Amino acid sequence: MFQYTIRRLLLAIPVLIGILIITFALARMIPGDPCKAMLGEKATEAVCERFRIERGLDQPITTQFMVFLRDILKGDFGQSIRYSRPVTIILIERLPMTIELGSVALLIAIAVGVPAGILSAVKRNSAIDVATMITANVGVSMPVYWLGLMLAFVFAIILKDTPFWLPPSGRLTAGITAVPFYKVFDWTLEKESFLFHAAEFISNFYILNSLITRDWKVLGDSIKHLILPAMALSTIPLSIIARMTRSSMLEVLKQDYMRAARSKGLKRNKVVFKHAFRNALLPIVTVIGLQVGTIFAGAVLTESIFGLAGVGRILFEAITARDYPIIQAFTVVIAAMYVLINLLVDLSYMIIDPRIRLR
Repeated sequence: MFQYTIRRLLLAIPVLIGILIITFALARMIPGDPCKAMLGEKATEAVCERFRIERGLDQPITTQFMVFLRDILKGDFGQSIRYSRPVTIILIERLPMTIELGSVALLIAIAVGVPAGILSAVKRNSAIDVATMITANVGVSMPVYWLGLMLAFVFAIILKDTPFWLPPSGRLTAGITAVPFYKVFDWTLEKESFLFHAAEFISNFYILNSLITRDWKVLGDSIKHLILPAMALSTIPLSIIARMTRSSMLEVLKQDYMRAARSKGLKRNKVVFKHAFRNALLPIVTVIGLQVGTIFAGAVLTESIFGLAGVGRILFEAITARDYPIIQAFTVVIAAMYVLINLLVDLSYMIIDPRIRLR
């Protein structure tokens, strides 16, 4: 297992290098001039020339890429063109929101999609099966931006005066503040140090931070604000997971050893969960890993619709403003997370199915 893990990590290196090259190239293929996008169409050529020199955009593309690669290896993503701030600081502020939203959406997709797929397979061709698959097909077909608007309209406007009201935007209610855990515990951290940035990064996970500080008011409010965007974001992954679970379970249920297990008089739940579900897990785990990419892609629209200050929203704004450092940094970080998750999925195969021997 150790050798396989090392081999997989080494194979991930050329993938990440390819991502760096493609991200760098695509960012500069976006139509438009960063100077005109930032300063307006009336900006003179002299002003734009000074703008390019200040930000290193006057250098040859190869030189810009080597500087970009050098800075990445040092953990420095450069300076934002639009905000004139280090991109690393913006990542610390924005990435936790997206990870938190994506994690909740994935949990919803798994918690609902897997049981729905199992039930649909066990009740094959019944009314429950038909209703589940119709719902799954509708879920896959619904655009995230449309569903997000509809959820906000229903729960924030139609149900405004009911106990089912949910906030349509923002991360916390006005007046409620999430105090970083290191301030609650009176820790003295040197500003701009690694420990300070690490503490800030953890503090921006509002749910985790409120659990550490036992601030139940912030915990409840942050969860309440995540429900609608997480529901909208989880719909497509939930539907795909449900369909894959049903398909995988049906394939296992018709095997000879399942008939043998039933003929021995084993209880139905034991047959379904201990024998069938365990053997159907491999494709289910694979598709769950693949849905992480869908969730990050959907976060761009979801965060914009619900007014969440995460990676997706600022990435959209950066593309509009041709802010190359932000586009490059956020794309590389998300791609690296996706590669890591796929590695974990591969490693989980050996735990799920002991018959697999990876050398």
